[in-house]
Amino acid sequence: MEQVRKIWLMMTLFSLAMWLVLRSYLPSVSSVIPTVRPSPQKTIRYLERTLPQSIAHILVIPANSRFLVTPALSRSVNTVEEFAQKHQAIAILNAGFFDPANRKSTSYVVISGQVVANPKENERLVNNPNLKPYLSQIFNRTEFRRYACGQSVRYDIALHNELAPAGCQLVDAMGAGPRLLPELTLVKEGFVDNANGRDALGSKQPNARTAIGITRDGSLILAMVAQKPNAAANGISLPALADLMKTLGAQKAMNLDGGSSSSLYYNGKTFYGKVDLEGNLIKRPVKSVLLVQEN
Repeated sequence: MEQVRKIWLMMTLFSLAMWLVLRSYLPSVSSVIPTVRPSPQKTIRYLERTLPQSIAHILVIPANSRFLVTPALSRSVNTVEEFAQKHQAIAILNAGFFDPANRKSTSYVVISGQVVANPKENERLVNNPNLKPYLSQIFNRTEFRRYACGQSVRYDIALHNELAPAGCQLVDAMGAGPRLLPELTLVKEGFVDNANGRDALGSKQPNARTAIGITRDGSLILAMVAQKPNAAANGISLPALADLMKTLGAQKAMNLDGGSSSSLYYNGKTFYGKVDLEGNLIKRPVKSVLLVQEN
């Protein structure tokens, strides 16, 4: 009996020893089950590009993210900082054209399906004899649009008279122009008339500029190109602005109000685009903006 107990004890110890040896060769549970890491949350990216005669301040709004880009209109005029405080926005970009004399918009603005600014109601624009030959073009300029297509949101850049795509409803629109990409449409939109020497935006001259673009995957690019203080011929021309938007990945892009209106607010900081002859920033209030807010 004693011999049987010894044999049983030896077999037990041998089995335990073998189990310990084998265990050292087995992978741990943590190495067998892969770690599932949450996908990074899509967020806004701020970029700064130093150009030969200007500095570009750029925001990239990722596609299919929690952020919405929508227009806002002031009853009078406001700085982008004032717009940001009122709307609790993450970012603000100046947008449509307006007449500083009467503070009325010269661009169409649509908010939540309602036309809130109509250039045809601006008497100084409609009754200006120098602009009468171009009014049909002025009233059909490029817009940045937001559509509701079923349950999805789609952004686009289109002329004012263009219809919404099938299955989509126009929610918001911000007019300005001209289109920058895929082609620059200065003549088509009445900004340039070579026969009469008209160039309403000084398109070939460097200046502070503002633009918005859409990439292939639907991301949005907001750009404000600021002049360099005390630099000769500082700023960017419209053809160069189109090239910049293309290098940033935009397939469609449009110009927004520029010059003294050029301004961008982001994350508590404001960038102004225009400088005076003494190199001081011009902080001009504007009529309309594009808001970046969390949905």
